[in-house]
Amino acid sequence: MERVRLGVLGMGRQGQIHSKNIAYRIPEAELVCVSDVTQERAQQVGIDGVETYDDYRRLIDRGDLDGVVIATSTDTHEEVIKAASEAGLHMFCEKPIATSLAAIDDVLETVRKAGVKFMVGFNRRFDPTFKHVWELVQNGTVGNPMIVNITSRDPQPPHLEYLKVCGGIFFDTTVHDFDMARYLSGKEIYEVYAAGSVLVDKRIGELGDLDTTMVSLKFEGGTLGSINNSRQTGYSYDQRVEVFGSNACAFGNNETPTRVEYTNPKGTHSDVPLYFNIERYPEAFYGEIQAFADCIKNDTPAPVTGEDGRKAVVLSMAARKSYEENRPVKITEIG
Repeated sequence: MERVRLGVLGMGRQGQIHSKNIAYRIPEAELVCVSDVTQERAQQVGIDGVETYDDYRRLIDRGDLDGVVIATSTDTHEEVIKAASEAGLHMFCEKPIATSLAAIDDVLETVRKAGVKFMVGFNRRFDPTFKHVWELVQNGTVGNPMIVNITSRDPQPPHLEYLKVCGGIFFDTTVHDFDMARYLSGKEIYEVYAAGSVLVDKRIGELGDLDTTMVSLKFEGGTLGSINNSRQTGYSYDQRVEVFGSNACAFGNNETPTRVEYTNPKGTHSDVPLYFNIERYPEAFYGEIQAFADCIKNDTPAPVTGEDGRKAVVLSMAARKSYEENRPVKITEIG
């Protein structure tokens, strides 16, 4: 295989990022075509020589692609994954895979029977800073992980229309951190205990959601962990991880526009962290699509599997149940 021929489904913000990375940064891959619900939206890709469709089925049915990147709305994932599986296409799919465990299990069985590669978009695994923390755990520098702490706070809340359909903070925000906790520690989480409040915007609470949460984690082997989330910091995007082990403690800190500091009589000053995920994670978005192209080209397993995607959803469900019932919840209670 000289170049991996890919199509991108969905020309929202994420689909456009993936399209440009394929077209301009990944020489092993070729962006052949994109789709969205209208030609006008599909043409927003703005890349010469890329064919556009207003129906994803026409893209899937071309017969000359190796794989597709699924960046359509969550409620379409199930049908799109099944259609791409039937066409024998390898898939990269943004999280979540589907909106229920039953649907997730159904599509993963479809993927298994089709024998195609399926990768889930947990981009933070490919962030250079967090990946180096993982490497320090993997190579034994940190030793046995004993405590894993994750901070993930947004600069401002999403608009209310998005909050109505995103599934809640545990499914929209914490789901990334559950995956990161498993990834960094190399261990499975067996119990969660979640607490939450509405401290940012009462309208979020009126939607039945939370904007400030803490989740305690228990891992196999006795490792402990915590995740704290907020919908609004008031200063910027706050993304930090810490793995404390038997030999060392590894920190992954915020990225800033520059590393410059200056000192004056009022103190020592530096840049605030990069503003949001587009600014903070460009290399992670590139890295995950590079990894997807590589696994197709080299016929290797997808580095983030459908089972990884399922486990993150199960943990999100357990956290919601824990909050609602005000008690620790074992993952076996969910499935």
